[in-house]
Amino acid sequence: MTHGAGAPPTVTRRGEERPRPAGLKTAAHDARPLAALAVVFTLAQLVLIRPTLGLGWDEIVYTSQVTTHHPAAFFSAPRSRGVSLLVAPVASWSDSTVLLRIYLALLSGLGLYLALRVWRGLFRTRVLVVAGAFFASLWMTLFYGPQAMPNYWVAVGALIAVGAFLRHREDPSSAGMLWAVVAGAALMAWMRPTDAVYVTIPLLVLAAVRRRPRLLAAVVGGLLAGGVPWVIEAYASYGGLSERLAEASRIQGGLGLHMAVDDQLRSLGGRALCRPCTGEMPHPVITLWWFVLPVLAVLGLVVAVRAGRALRTAVPLACAVTAALPYLFTIAYAAPRFLQPAYALLAIPVADALWHLVTAPRGRWRTVLRTVVAVGLAGHLVVQVTVAVHTADRSAASREDWARTAEGLHRLGVTPPCLITGHESIPIGYYTGCSSGATAGNNENMTAEEIRRTAGRVPVAEITRVGSRPNAYARTWPVHRVEDYDIRLAPAPDAPRE
Repeated sequence: MTHGAGAPPTVTRRGEERPRPAGLKTAAHDARPLAALAVVFTLAQLVLIRPTLGLGWDEIVYTSQVTTHHPAAFFSAPRSRGVSLLVAPVASWSDSTVLLRIYLALLSGLGLYLALRVWRGLFRTRVLVVAGAFFASLWMTLFYGPQAMPNYWVAVGALIAVGAFLRHREDPSSAGMLWAVVAGAALMAWMRPTDAVYVTIPLLVLAAVRRRPRLLAAVVGGLLAGGVPWVIEAYASYGGLSERLAEASRIQGGLGLHMAVDDQLRSLGGRALCRPCTGEMPHPVITLWWFVLPVLAVLGLVVAVRAGRALRTAVPLACAVTAALPYLFTIAYAAPRFLQPAYALLAIPVADALWHLVTAPRGRWRTVLRTVVAVGLAGHLVVQVTVAVHTADRSAASREDWARTAEGLHRLGVTPPCLITGHESIPIGYYTGCSSGATAGNNENMTAEEIRRTAGRVPVAEITRVGSRPNAYARTWPVHRVEDYDIRLAPAPDAPRE
């Protein structure tokens, strides 16, 4: 590794690079490749996942909580307010999806840069660049980076918390790393409290076993800082923490022992949500990397053990495993974004293994392995970009369908203030500028009587797929065809709108 001006690194007999003091010029030089990677990642999002892409279902739920341009959608038990607060600096005053996408793309690039910076001194810069490039090039990272979704930010928080934990463990005088542990854990809990707990289990165990009370307090403090609002809301809106957890489990199909490995494989072809997860597996070319990933991660651990730095690799591996297990074995459906924290943590040992493969062998084997790695990475990049673009195009089509349906509703006189019920009422309601309501299911927030009373004040539309049976309260309402939907409009209210 080539270093800039400044003090040379401390190197052990086995070639392990230790953190060393460095001048400002050296620090800037070391960080430059990571900054360049973050810029490329940001630009790739804006090019491949167009800023004009409309908001998706979950994005609508999160964004509508802080915008003044649309009524707030129903906020179910599993969700956390982190994403809503993340988008608030833009969504609170602007209704521009393009501006929101650009803001999130820039923020995600910055997040990747800061997360990788934490690991400097633990691994060579070239390893961190490859690790970041691998994670950033995954189609689910490219697709969800500029979206108002929590999983990418759990991954960023995981990288920060785990890297800072290891840095502070090796250098207990680094108070900044202790605060970085707090920040990383808080970011994860802010976005998804349960994910944060699973990611940090190995950190909590290691800190307790090695009797590192400051590290233990930092992890617990970060979890509390990010998770307490979710707990408070549980008591304020759901009757208590156990009640909220039970409701969250119900919404997710009942948490328990489920084999979702095959579901995750099916989702790798670009299915944002695989529920129910049926159909054929994607082409083996699309899923090959998923099987190679754990092999390279284990090789990275072997390399680390031989180099005398096993803990630096074992800890992120352990955290990746605990992050992935719930989504592989406790839910009955899949979404590729669920495993983003695991992929981000696995990227470190995987990158270390790849550099070992192209530098350690001698003679003809070095040439062979370099060729295999180069061809493999190039093919992997082509596959990921192709799936990302395909997923973005398919998502754009469904969101344009919602927008066209909203235009049809406007032509029928359904304009704000108004209420949409029935099929896909949350996204169609958002695009129409209406509130959304449901009398059953995961988004139940109204009764039939409340809908009837609302129809006496504002326009109310019940939406079903063509030929589908509507809810009982709407069966006598006049039917209109808009796109692929039957729109039943409540009789016009007698009283003026409020």
